[in-house]
Amino acid sequence: MVRWEPNARGRLEKAALELYAERGFDATTVAEIAARAGLTERTFFRHFADKREVLFGGTEGLEDLLVRGTLKASDDGLGPVEAIAAALAEFAENVFTKQRHELARHRQAIIAAHPDLRERELIKMASLASALAGALRRRGVGDPAAALAAEAGIAIFKVAFERWVAGPAGASLPQLIRESAAALKSVTGP
Repeated sequence: MVRWEPNARGRLEKAALELYAERGFDATTVAEIAARAGLTERTFFRHFADKREVLFGGTEGLEDLLVRGTLKASDDGLGPVEAIAAALAEFAENVFTKQRHELARHRQAIIAAHPDLRERELIKMASLASALAGALRRRGVGDPAAALAAEAGIAIFKVAFERWVAGPAGASLPQLIRESAAALKSVTGP
């Protein structure tokens, strides 16, 4: 078994997604994921706590990036929802490239097929909303405005992401985020 090859985490993620698609999430074991990636189970557990984490790893980094982006956009004079939408669009521009479209589509299909994974996704989104609301509060936005803006930002992202995953490979997630933010603004008032 070759253990020294680079990008063990990426190889494990790729192997897991392939196996989840082929055999189903429940029928796939950590041992099979590690073997497909050409690694050991021990290496798997250095990168992930369990096989669910392959789908949800990096949440802390995501929160940090979006909080920093929201704070920066707030400093640029944008309102709370606009600041979050700008941070989401910037994040999507850097992370959700066209090359990741198919990967995101597969990941979302796996999550959609399993109630416990959907629950985990909701927990992730709630944690992200809480972090964004905290960032807005640090910028002087009071409650309930901070919480409402953060939840609205998550709704913008969820709607845009669902459209992106369901759409053609050439679609732009940042553009869909901007469109969703504009649509929310149009339905919430003048």
